[in-house]
Amino acid sequence: MRIVIKIGTSSLTYATGRLNYRYVKVLVGVLCDLKNMGHEVVLVSSGAMGVGLGKTTLAKKPAETDYRRALAAIGQSSLMAIYEELFGAYGCQVSQVLITKSALQDEANKNDIASAFSRMFELEIIPIVNENDVVASDAMKSMDLFGDNDTLSAHVAEFIKADLLIILSDINGLYDSDPRGNPNAKIIPLVTHLNDEIYKMASGAGTARGTGGMATKLNAAAIVMASGKDMVITNSSRPDDLYKIVAGEAVGTLFKGRA
Repeated sequence: MRIVIKIGTSSLTYATGRLNYRYVKVLVGVLCDLKNMGHEVVLVSSGAMGVGLGKTTLAKKPAETDYRRALAAIGQSSLMAIYEELFGAYGCQVSQVLITKSALQDEANKNDIASAFSRMFELEIIPIVNENDVVASDAMKSMDLFGDNDTLSAHVAEFIKADLLIILSDINGLYDSDPRGNPNAKIIPLVTHLNDEIYKMASGAGTARGTGGMATKLNAAAIVMASGKDMVITNSSRPDDLYKIVAGEAVGTLFKGRA
């Protein structure tokens, strides 16, 4: 099975903005185990800006584009060095893939990138993907930017023809109302089609450390479902749930692709 797994900044870092090494080590161990089981694994990882922030004297992530580019540049190399060390400890090799939206808008270029992924799978490499924030032209407004890694992960899953996209979040799945404000909110285990009612259930813009919310995850689901594949949203705090999801067990919310 070819699996894309997306992890967000809020799951990778503490409230301080600094990396949660204990969590990342556990997650890396599960991903290597999935690879050893015979699966082809891609990790779409946020966290570069968060790691970059932790290396500076800034108290919070700035709004200015130049600062955000700088944090991405500072943090990306450090994040990859951490991944290299942790994956290597489990005998897994990784590669860095930085993508902009414009790179996927040209069909020939997209096919070339997909071919590179195929070669990496043949070489038993785990690609680690992030958006190339440093070279994109105008943060959050440019056509070069996806703006969030939920959307990026869906496009990656689509063009590499992944069987499954798993979005690891700080929430258990899609609820019928916001569980942060309604203690009686109920999780929706299965979504077979997206409509206005489903979209109304998405609220909030994510956390102070992340850029995504449930709305971006539903947009990702729309992309994946349209390609006939499945997507799961589940809580990142339980990395071992990845085994259950891959085995077909009901965890979080499953968005069932159109046949």
